[in-house]
Amino acid sequence: MNALLLLFVPAALAAQQPAGTGTVVLRAARVIDGTGAAPIVNGAVVVTGNRITAVGPSASVRVPAGARTIDLGDATLLPGFIDMHTHVVGRELADPKSDAAAARDYDAYGAIVGVGNAQRTLMAGFTTIRNLGAGNFDDLALREAIESGQAIGPRMQSAAHSLGITGGHCDENGYKPGLFDGDHRVGIADGPEAVRAAVRYQAKYGADVIKTCATGGVLSERAAVNVPQYTFEELKAMVDEATKLERKVAAHAHAGAGIKLAVRAGVASIEHGSFLDEEGARLMKEHGTYLVPTISAGEGVEAMAKSGRLTGLRAEKALAAAAGMRNAVRLAARHGVPIALGSDAGVIRHGANGREFTLLVEWGGLTPMQSIVAGTSNAAKLLGWDDRIGTLAAGRLADIVAVPGNPLADITLMEKPSFVMKNGVVYKQNSQAMLP
Repeated sequence: MNALLLLFVPAALAAQQPAGTGTVVLRAARVIDGTGAAPIVNGAVVVTGNRITAVGPSASVRVPAGARTIDLGDATLLPGFIDMHTHVVGRELADPKSDAAAARDYDAYGAIVGVGNAQRTLMAGFTTIRNLGAGNFDDLALREAIESGQAIGPRMQSAAHSLGITGGHCDENGYKPGLFDGDHRVGIADGPEAVRAAVRYQAKYGADVIKTCATGGVLSERAAVNVPQYTFEELKAMVDEATKLERKVAAHAHAGAGIKLAVRAGVASIEHGSFLDEEGARLMKEHGTYLVPTISAGEGVEAMAKSGRLTGLRAEKALAAAAGMRNAVRLAARHGVPIALGSDAGVIRHGANGREFTLLVEWGGLTPMQSIVAGTSNAAKLLGWDDRIGTLAAGRLADIVAVPGNPLADITLMEKPSFVMKNGVVYKQNSQAMLP
């Protein structure tokens, strides 16, 4: 099993995943293409193989001879949803055994559980995810299993181990000395040279993106959520090394000082950003740094703190972060910071990722269309995959979702996809799974 988990997955393997055949015409009362443009009324999307070949009003779209038609009625066709912050491998936080999983679970358990998590994620309409830290290489194994057709799930960019300081948020903590002491190979790196080695090691075994912890976190045992962890020099070394290896850096950062250090160092995205301030928002806009708010996780940990599932310092941090998130997205939007959807699934239930669309509107103050753009074209741009996914346009991969009714009138409909197509293959129709 260890050898399997260390396999490198080249980009060419994407061509091996299951792909549609023939031509299919999808019709619906509305088409929202993911760019922010007004919906197409009575629209159609034509798919040939695994590619979109035409998008437009039904009356003007040419239907090729022999094409199969799927009429979805009073529904809205959209690009496949994209979740930029997941932890698809292993137990969910709500699982009572999650706190001790690192010490008690078999090494292969997380990867096996990840197969079911990935399938639930796809059925929720998320045809692409970015997995930001598995604590091992299991997410790379899962990515390969999906790409080779051995498992059903979304496209993945994966980070393998998250990078953090000794005792920081990305380090296993709360255990006795010696139990989880690590080095750069498992993401524990202090000082610029160790940080460079850690980036190289994750990239060596196939990580698509580098995840780091620039501040403390809500769920770590002893790290204050508002305190920077890495220095600017360490973060700059990380970004420089990742850039040389053609990777982006995603920085977990809750509070002002850590956010600003990470942005100045050149990270591609700030994850959470709970206590973003005016200066930080202006800096993010200036540098083109994305905010991935993960409001669903804020709602989730707030509920767990109020119920007593989280206690002590973790409960205090959860309540503070959830309160901060209610302002951070509004502040970012006001300053023109690009926003991409991320649910932090794993902290919340897998398959409930669509709740993030709703919370971006209800907590974050975005319009329904801005929320949809955050989870489609904006997310695709942050991935660097906007030439293939994120919008409904000729030449794009056929990742297409339909929700009943009009999500611009009721954003909660994004939580209830009735149709899911990935790579031209239909996995859900009439709200029923259609698994190959």
